[in-house]
Amino acid sequence: MFKIITDSTTDLPKDYFQEHNVGCIPISYILDGVTYGGKKELDWKEFYAMMRDEGKMPTTSQVNPAEAKAFLEKSVETEKEILYLAFSSGLSGTCGNIRMAAEEVMAEHPDVKIIVIDSLSASMGEGLFVHKAVKMRDERKSMEETAAWLEEHVQNFVHVFTVDDLFHLYRGGRVSRTAAVLGTMISIKPKLHVDSEGHLILIGKVRGRKKSLSALVDYMAEKMGSWAEENREDCVFISHGDALEDAEYVRDLIREKFGFQHFLINHIGPTIGAHSGPGTIALFFMGESR
Repeated sequence: MFKIITDSTTDLPKDYFQEHNVGCIPISYILDGVTYGGKKELDWKEFYAMMRDEGKMPTTSQVNPAEAKAFLEKSVETEKEILYLAFSSGLSGTCGNIRMAAEEVMAEHPDVKIIVIDSLSASMGEGLFVHKAVKMRDERKSMEETAAWLEEHVQNFVHVFTVDDLFHLYRGGRVSRTAAVLGTMISIKPKLHVDSEGHLILIGKVRGRKKSLSALVDYMAEKMGSWAEENREDCVFISHGDALEDAEYVRDLIREKFGFQHFLINHIGPTIGAHSGPGTIALFFMGESR
């Protein structure tokens, strides 16, 4: 059975990795002058409190080639087939560095095969990408079969989300300072998605928090198409920036509107949360297209 490895940007619950035998390389971030990631972690609630209450602004970095190679070299001590599912190349250079490291490791270990797939996804969208791979592996599909399915269906992994504070998007260059100031004054909430190239794109604006949450579910109705039945039997993923009640509100809307019963809700980790900020709500599901 092949080994699945991914990045901490999947925002999957910690016990998911152990329960499903999935490896995870940490992507670090810096907050208040301290670097976190891997063995040194900051409680996620404290992370959001520092952003919300103290105005702390974290920064992030990508996995560099040396880190990527060291991680893979340790992995191939016990694994000969590795499927690496990477954070979107449209948002980070991590995927490219993992690919570079994988080529070097395979050249030094001819008995090892590593396939690296750019998920073109982020947060629990990347998590859903991993989840699909886990299910196929557990159904005894080969690494090549699983990789081929993921490559074929990468554009069917749909992301849509809204943020509570436009200033974090301004910091990331997604909206202008003027838009951030005016939008905050009149309670404008943006609707964003991750596009076909894995970039974060603004696709609409809604006035008011509840309407912005409903807009996520409306987008789901537009995008599911023929995947609707499979989604009902599978799992819809929802992530949040320390806003569990709003995530549960979206879950309940989906359950009422579509009859889905299976959901995985988890907080957005610091690496993604550094850019989206407190109060973010994100919805991930399979659809006809992004």
